[in-house]
Amino acid sequence: MEDFLKQLPKLAKDKHNENKKFFDKLKKKTPKNLDYVMQELHDREFKKDYCLDCANCCKTTGPLFTLADIERIAKHLRLKPQQFIDKYLRIDEDNDYVLQSVPCTFLDSENYCLIYDVRPKACREFPHTDRKKFQQIASLTMKNVAICPAAYNIVEEMKKKITV
Repeated sequence: MEDFLKQLPKLAKDKHNENKKFFDKLKKKTPKNLDYVMQELHDREFKKDYCLDCANCCKTTGPLFTLADIERIAKHLRLKPQQFIDKYLRIDEDNDYVLQSVPCTFLDSENYCLIYDVRPKACREFPHTDRKKFQQIASLTMKNVAICPAAYNIVEEMKKKITV
């Protein structure tokens, strides 16, 4: 896994133009069964359950925190929402709440999330490969293939399964 993670940014960069062309075509002519196929590919890839071996998303990027996320996590940590914000978050250039730094403060040494049951919505949904109307998040997916081995594998399988 570690070798693949080291190679992933280069692999994603090498596939960038191919993926961009594919996603551009997908937006223009979306297959009726796209969501079904994506759910199937997502489920198959995540049966391998290697997120704990990887945790690259937690180590290299930070999620957006919604107000609902902040309230839920603060309550879990027995903090007031503003205390949670002051201690862990900052506002980014898009005016969104994000972590003050990465790797994620809540990732332990064994790649377990210390707030897993109350983690942010963005974390629960990452890498978004099972999202409905998948064709609408092409640019996000192209970023995620450089971070997440599962997203990379899903997109590669998707290009084999779906003709556009």
